[in-house]
Amino acid sequence: MSLPRSCRPAALSTREIAPPYARLQLPHHSRRFSGLSRPSPQYPHHVPLGFFEKGFLAVGSAAGALLNPRRADLIATLGEVTATPHFVYRLRNAMLEDRTGRQILRDRPRITSETLQLPYLRSLPENSVGRAYATWLDREGVSPDTRNNVQYIDDPECAYVMQRYRECHDFYHAVTGLPTFVEGELALKAFEFLNTLIPMTGLSMFASIRLKPAERERLFSLYLPWAVRSGLSSKELINVYWEKILEKDVDELRAELGVEKPPDMREIRRMIRTQKKREKERLEEKNA
Repeated sequence: MSLPRSCRPAALSTREIAPPYARLQLPHHSRRFSGLSRPSPQYPHHVPLGFFEKGFLAVGSAAGALLNPRRADLIATLGEVTATPHFVYRLRNAMLEDRTGRQILRDRPRITSETLQLPYLRSLPENSVGRAYATWLDREGVSPDTRNNVQYIDDPECAYVMQRYRECHDFYHAVTGLPTFVEGELALKAFEFLNTLIPMTGLSMFASIRLKPAERERLFSLYLPWAVRSGLSSKELINVYWEKILEKDVDELRAELGVEKPPDMREIRRMIRTQKKREKERLEEKNA
């Protein structure tokens, strides 16, 4: 089975959808780095970096994230500096080639607790996308506002594409049901790598060395095969306009996207803990 992704040229020019500030281009000589100057920021929070600076950040953030996979800031930095120049442009082109993707690029919506009212999402039907998203946020104790702002991608439009991917990540969790602990994150990152080709999602698999042997075996025997099946067959999730399908049935959405629901990781872990507890009790009763 081959990857359903391509690196075809964009179907539309970015000039057709980018806002005026995104089309501004500085003179070539003013964008060159020197020891005493650096290009001006192209959008809020932008930090222009040179090639060696990005390389240093890539190595440092990768090492730090490996030591502590819960450092979201390091993972975000690694994602940005390794996505350019090719991979974030490929993702942007995938949006330009899709009708809904182009609409997202025109509208540039943001996913926050202000743009998505959680009380409303909690009031939606139980198996709806919005309800599943709110339920997942409540269960995991996270918020839509925890995502870092993109800083190190120079092109404003591509910076938005990365921001969009980052803010949609929790919807991927909600649709698949995968939790936020390391085993669940790695399973979802494997799926995201095959769906987006963003290098950071593939590099995250090195964090599997920090898993317990049973967790690592479960990841590679159960969840990695799921990630490969769904990642290769699914549509580009970057083109899902989540804000417009909040009332849609989540099972119907998975079928449309070609995403298979993975085994319930929390339930599997709960069953294993219960089994170990019973075995311990039987052993204690035997030795009493």
